[in-house]
Amino acid sequence: MLVMGIDPGVANTGFGVVRAAGGQLTAVDGGVIEAPSDQPLEARLARIHAELEKLIGWHEPAAVALEDLYYGRNVRSATAVGQARGVAMLAAAQQQIRCFDYTPQAVKMSVCGSGRAAKVQVQQMVGTLLGLPKPPESDHAADALAVAICHAAHARTAQAAAPVRPGIGVG
Repeated sequence: MLVMGIDPGVANTGFGVVRAAGGQLTAVDGGVIEAPSDQPLEARLARIHAELEKLIGWHEPAAVALEDLYYGRNVRSATAVGQARGVAMLAAAQQQIRCFDYTPQAVKMSVCGSGRAAKVQVQQMVGTLLGLPKPPESDHAADALAVAICHAAHARTAQAAAPVRPGIGVG
């Protein structure tokens, strides 16, 4: 199963694609979509949408996992991140890919074992869990890969807990 994780942002949107197979996780792709701050907001959102649309079309993930909005003190920043999340969800929906949301604390707990892990700890654990030669340099890409890892773990747990229905998938 391929999962695309997205760490939404108006200036920098991180993306990461992880393959989950047989209990093993492998990084397929990851990086950052940069939208220059000298452009109007609508142009930046259009760039994020277009780039995610290409990436989703190229990788054809089974699911898109997004880091949920963190409501800090800056309402303007939270609104902009919400808009970036919206265009990411639109890009997935246009290709009929289901989206899943995870709080930053749930992602950190899934990857690091603590919901209060520091950014550098997330980067290090993502590198370790995916068997990378070194941690991702960008914290945005690391966060996106962490969201994908989190979803893969949740999907595996949900699948293992699902009841077996007679005559379906048996045999």
